[in-house]
Amino acid sequence: MDTQIEHKKRFTPKQIYGGVGVVLLIVLILYLFFRDTSSSMTVEKNRITIATIKEGEFNDYIRVIGQVLPNRMIYLDAIEGGRVEERLFEEGAMVKKGDAILRLSNPLLNIGIMQSEADLAYQENELRNTRISMEQERLALKQERIGIHKEFLTKKRRYEQYRRLLEEQLIAREDYRLATEEYEAAREQLLILDERIRQDSLFRLTQIASLDENILNMKRSLTLVRERLENLKVKAPIDGQVGNLEAQIGQSIAAGEHIGQIITADLKVQALIDEHYVERVVQELPADFTRDGENYKLEVTKVYPEVKEGQFRTDFRFTMGRPENIRAGQTYHVNLQLGDPVKAVLIPRGGFFQTTGGRWVYVVDESGKFAVRHPIRIGRQNPQYYEVTEGLKPGDRVIVSGYELFGNNEKLILK
Repeated sequence: MDTQIEHKKRFTPKQIYGGVGVVLLIVLILYLFFRDTSSSMTVEKNRITIATIKEGEFNDYIRVIGQVLPNRMIYLDAIEGGRVEERLFEEGAMVKKGDAILRLSNPLLNIGIMQSEADLAYQENELRNTRISMEQERLALKQERIGIHKEFLTKKRRYEQYRRLLEEQLIAREDYRLATEEYEAAREQLLILDERIRQDSLFRLTQIASLDENILNMKRSLTLVRERLENLKVKAPIDGQVGNLEAQIGQSIAAGEHIGQIITADLKVQALIDEHYVERVVQELPADFTRDGENYKLEVTKVYPEVKEGQFRTDFRFTMGRPENIRAGQTYHVNLQLGDPVKAVLIPRGGFFQTTGGRWVYVVDESGKFAVRHPIRIGRQNPQYYEVTEGLKPGDRVIVSGYELFGNNEKLILK
């Protein structure tokens, strides 16, 4: 009988399973080696903003909020205290230098003036009485001298007569001695009286000069007191507009109290600028703003050195016209030119900068299906664009909206 020969299988199940395992292992290795290891996130296109990088003119300017302020503001303080009796001008009124704005009253000051006037009148009366008394004493001394001088002449004449008679031996020597003594006594008495008259004259001149000086000082004091009375009228120190007049009729105002201000007609614009630009903002830099379709030119006049809360103040003046009906307190968006325009690669401003600080952006692939993280470098900036100095070229498309929701993902899948 023929014997049936059994055909052996080419591959055993064990070999088949082993081969499949090897293939799967190779596939796994290739997958792990070539797979995209970057983290990714799916984003809807309609929820992001994509902009195209372009090359154009970069205007180096910043936009700041400027407030219109008076160029000069003079505060009104009460020189003398008192009660407000009258408001001669109201807030907003235009005044000239020297115009009285408020009138105050002060009874104590009036009493002081009356007392000073009474003291002055008393001193003037005392001076008048002193002069009369001195004049009377001068006349009495003069009259006394006349009598003594007459007596002196009589005794001198007798002395000379007795001397001649004595030489002729017609009188006794004792009579001559007596006449000589009387003559010398009268002469000494006349000399003493003349000295007294001279001393009294000097004393009188000194005393009158002292009294005159006292009266002059009292008159000066009275003038100052009357000037204090004039200071009860609060006057405008310069031409301008009355502002913030706080004193009301009947109100008591203390000396030195602030009661208002005078605003000059000249206006300036003041802005707070980020300290990042403190070294670039200098005097005479040009600026401008637009109102009702009209462009108005400004110029930096003063840069304040103090930096507070990350900002510093800058003053501008109008160089070419100014808006009609402009008022202190109004604000404008002022464009401050920091440098000349230059050609540069530009990326529109967007929320991405707050997250990345300008160090990287998401660049959209040409297919438009995904965007990948790409390092860049940003230079200057203005209110519209950032200047790209490295990492992007014209035509590139980037996501410029905020990155807050994207986390640290390297890749965005756009749907």
